Amino acid sequence: QVQLVESGGGLVQAGGSLRLSCAASGRTISTDTMAWFRQAPGAERESVAAINWSGGPIYYADSVKGRFTISRDNAKNTVYLQMNSLRPEDTAVYYCAASRVYSTTPPRYNYWGQGTQVTVSS
Repeated sequence: QVQLVESGGGLVQAGGSLRLSCAASGRTISTDTMAWFRQAPGAERESVAAINWSGGPIYYADSVKGRFTISRDNAKNTVYLQMNSLRPEDTAVYYCAASRVYSTTPPRYNYWGQGTQVTVSS
């Protein structure tokens, strides 16, 4: 079992930046694909970014390419999402998830964090 805890969310103005962290415990995540998903009110959960165990390949949703960067530090058992040039449409609850296989779809992820709220004001 692995437990995931996200942090770093908050309220930011459009154009600002936030860095989300996802700390894992219970076992190492060094061999897992890690991903960030987000879910806005009334919307389905969508994939934002994913990174495999070795640091590549890396997936980004078209809506965040060039603005968000996913990274991992296996020594710290932690995954990050650097979010720059934030837009109001980025407002959502952001979730960290772990999978034993490389995937960008939620059903393939076995472990989820509780989520952290990101709110971008215009």
